[in-house]
Amino acid sequence: QYQPLQNHKMSQLAGECRKKKAKNMIRKLIIAVIATSASGFTPPTSTALLRHQYRLFSSSDKHDLDSSALIGSFDPMNLADGIDDSSSPSIHRAAAIAAATAALVSSPLAANAAGPDWGVFEGRTGSLLHPISMFGMAALSASTALLGFQWRRQRTIGDEISALKKIIPNLNGASSVSEALAAAEGAETVDSGYIATLKSALSIESQINDLTIERKELASQGNRDKHFNQGSLLLFIGIAFAIEGPLNTYARAGKLFPGPHLYAGAGLVVLWALAASMVPAMQKGSDTARTVHIGANLAGIGLFVWQISTGIPILLKVIEFTKWP
Repeated sequence: QYQPLQNHKMSQLAGECRKKKAKNMIRKLIIAVIATSASGFTPPTSTALLRHQYRLFSSSDKHDLDSSALIGSFDPMNLADGIDDSSSPSIHRAAAIAAATAALVSSPLAANAAGPDWGVFEGRTGSLLHPISMFGMAALSASTALLGFQWRRQRTIGDEISALKKIIPNLNGASSVSEALAAAEGAETVDSGYIATLKSALSIESQINDLTIERKELASQGNRDKHFNQGSLLLFIGIAFAIEGPLNTYARAGKLFPGPHLYAGAGLVVLWALAASMVPAMQKGSDTARTVHIGANLAGIGLFVWQISTGIPILLKVIEFTKWP
């Protein structure tokens, strides 16, 4: 029973060791660069001395000039004696800059900056944002799916009404089957066959009336706009917290833990994107796009339900190994 705790502590220690090694490596590299480039801030005084001696060589007897001065003047590392003392302030300034920068880089403050402290985001508060939001997204997915099917029912119910109206016999100018039946029964010449046909059509007329009432009720609910708005909200918040979950895990443990929960979450985001991409074609009346939209969302809800079952053990570990806030 202590094995999960030991694994968690070992992963934390390994992450801290990697951070310390990276900090030390960066610190040493910066110090080495500063130490080797400090001479770049000094003026080339030895070259100026060479030019001055060359002018003396041109104006006087060339054979009287000591050749050792020309050789000794070429001193890029400033190792020879007799260098002009006017360059010493620049050398001192360069050395001071290099020493101050090296001290700043090697200070604990700069070393701590390499490994940021995420604060509340690493604690239990930030760690619970992902599961809480995903529980809400699961409920929102079910509600959005219900609104989508209600809008689909409102859109297709007109086809059922039209099909039923084709079955109703000729009413001879009457506005309803019951009115045509009353007129047929009160006629001088009674057509028993026509009367029987009208009586059988009464149930069909009743179905048409019920479907018409249902369509009016669905239209008054505004399911189309509600479905679109909730779907957009689901897409935005769902993707945002799908990314927040792995980021929070990396902030706490220094690495990710690939597994079914992570892979299914990535697949769920892909299904959301696929369903949303079908909307323009759906608005143009494409039944294929509607089928893909519905199928992607149903598969996403199935993944969501399975995600809850795989995420609950992770949630219990987060509660066990984190502290408030």
